[in-house]
Amino acid sequence: MNTNKSELKRKEKKEKAPSVKIIPLGGLDQIGMNITAIEYEDTIIVIDCGLAFPEEDMLGIDLVIPDVTYLKDNIDKVKGLVVTHGHEDHIGAIPYVEKEINIPIYTTKLTMGLIENKLREHNLLHTVKRKVVKHGQTINLGCFRVEFIRSNHSIADSSGLAIYTPAGVLVHTGDFKVDFTPVFGETIDLQRYAELGKKGVLALMADSTNAERPGFTPSEKKVGRTFDTLFAEHKNNRLIIATFASNVDRVQQIINSADKYGRKVVIEGRSMVNVINTASELGFIQIPDNTLISIEQMKSYPDEKLVLITTGSQGENMAALSRIAANIHAQVSIKPGDTVILSSSPIPGNEKAINKIINELEMKGAEVIFQDTHVSGHACQEELKLIYALTKPQYAIPVHGEYRHLKRHSELAMEMGVAKDHVVILSNGKVLELSKESARVTGSVTSQGILVDGLGVGDVGNIVLRDRQHLSQNGLIIVVVTLEKHSNMLVAGPDIVSRGFVYVRESENLMEECHDVVDEALGRCIDNNITDWGKIKTAIKDDLGGFLWRRTKRNPMILPIITEV
Repeated sequence: MNTNKSELKRKEKKEKAPSVKIIPLGGLDQIGMNITAIEYEDTIIVIDCGLAFPEEDMLGIDLVIPDVTYLKDNIDKVKGLVVTHGHEDHIGAIPYVEKEINIPIYTTKLTMGLIENKLREHNLLHTVKRKVVKHGQTINLGCFRVEFIRSNHSIADSSGLAIYTPAGVLVHTGDFKVDFTPVFGETIDLQRYAELGKKGVLALMADSTNAERPGFTPSEKKVGRTFDTLFAEHKNNRLIIATFASNVDRVQQIINSADKYGRKVVIEGRSMVNVINTASELGFIQIPDNTLISIEQMKSYPDEKLVLITTGSQGENMAALSRIAANIHAQVSIKPGDTVILSSSPIPGNEKAINKIINELEMKGAEVIFQDTHVSGHACQEELKLIYALTKPQYAIPVHGEYRHLKRHSELAMEMGVAKDHVVILSNGKVLELSKESARVTGSVTSQGILVDGLGVGDVGNIVLRDRQHLSQNGLIIVVVTLEKHSNMLVAGPDIVSRGFVYVRESENLMEECHDVVDEALGRCIDNNITDWGKIKTAIKDDLGGFLWRRTKRNPMILPIITEV
């Protein structure tokens, strides 16, 4: 009898399929801050570690990085960070996270070069272990094997990943497109995706950014042809071309056109200079001799012999193009007859800033061109269908995108034959347990973004942001009162200071009435023998706040300050 029971238990244990955990810590329901943890028993690997740019209501915030509390709490299991490509939304948070959890980094040559620039800036280059991996190579991390698959994107040396786990093979596309005529390197390794599909793929985690767009994404070479046409049409104008700093292929094509039409090239913008230097050193961009000149050498050449490649295509405040447009750039100013080409599509939310720059440039007499000067680096619907047809995944887990992108991607997965209950839309922080038998969300972990403001990391939270929003909308009133130490009698004040609420010189009557309201509140506290400063401050806030709302229908932040003598 006992023998039968133990045999049954053994059989059950044997039959229960192993399950792997997929934990997105960022990158879902948002654009940017891509980071995902894959876990099985005593092994965790991390895929990408990006930042997000602040939303409009995040006043004063420079960038947002992922919360890696879960990784810190399980640091003994974390075997390494695997990076798909070198864009900020995939590598930007690495130095901040490496300060929290020092883990080895595995990625391809150009991506590693860009990561090393960041580590150098943060004095981490000698403390973080790094290994450069080639496409087609496999690395062992704990009980996982990770294979790097050649891919195409708007930056060279991009990778997809095949992650071999005890539960099955997970395929992660990274950011990708299918480009049959890439500017640099070879086309995406579709054959490898097909081979993985034949062997059996447990789950496909694919890029959702363009899941709403039908058709195919055009080749990067198409932009090169547009540049050639623009260079030919504007032979007598100085050209200023703004694009993403990390779009090395785009810069290569501008340089090709400049060389063809006998122009000298100036690269302006710190991030652009850093990326191009790294790409050039590592052989990912070919610059003909005597093509590049420094910004100081510009005055030695006529305008029609110059092209300036710059950052700021998204209207970023301190980027080179914004400073040029606002006339605050030290060496470049717009002249009538300049031609400015914006070679990127607006990131949602940046349209206002871009329109502002276009207006400023055109007011100064420049011609601004932004049609047909950009192609996306992300797969449209037909390319996603191709990856599904090749990999034939049992489960589909859309990644990288806002909810509407993930939703459209999930519908596309079902069109491609993935069963409805095998398509999983996750949110940041959700823990998905995946096996050949089931996929279920079994919990959640901390995954809120951490705000970076100057040198402060995480010291600005929701309360501080709420205060900043309050101040930006309604201003501040400071009430200064001096009380006698033991008797709590009023010695001086109340003095009232207004910042961002009303212009005091034109509102003297209102300020006098505020003075009277605070006086009454203090008198009431003294009459009732209230000595607790907290209660006195609350009485001042309540009375003055109520009075100002009745008089002005405004709700400024009121800050009482009590001193004693």
